[in-house]
Amino acid sequence: MPSVIRLYVHAVTALNKALFMLSAALMAIIVPAMMVEVVSRYVFHAPTVWGMELAVLLFGPYFLLGGPYLLHLGGHVNMDLFRNRMPPRARAVADAFSQIVILFFCAVMLYYATPLVLQSIEYRETTFSAWNPPLWPYKIAVPLAMLLLALQSLAELARTCLGDARKETA
Repeated sequence: MPSVIRLYVHAVTALNKALFMLSAALMAIIVPAMMVEVVSRYVFHAPTVWGMELAVLLFGPYFLLGGPYLLHLGGHVNMDLFRNRMPPRARAVADAFSQIVILFFCAVMLYYATPLVLQSIEYRETTFSAWNPPLWPYKIAVPLAMLLLALQSLAELARTCLGDARKETA
């Protein structure tokens, strides 16, 4: 693999690994928020106005920002039963096709999600709940995750097409 492409693959994978770890750290906020909500609701009969909503809003970025690195690890749903029985060349073709489908999906999602985020910022959209937090910080996770997923998919496509079967874990 040419050094420029290897550098790209390594940089994108390292960035996505860092965001994967950061998104995993969101559980350190989500779990205590849910515990406070449950105890407040069922022990003190006084639910919070923010607990459940915070957990729901943070779960989206948690889920989305972990996806690009998970693609690198091969942790997404896969048809392993069929894929493992393919000859190496057919497996590479199937992997390349999968990456192209992922890139198309990311392009469509970016096309539709970005205007919604910009509109959310422009109108200062909130949840209209008693807590009423702004929504754009949570909505921005969708196009950001799609961009990162596209970058990782390009890296995996390059790795597949250039015959570098070794997974660089950054």
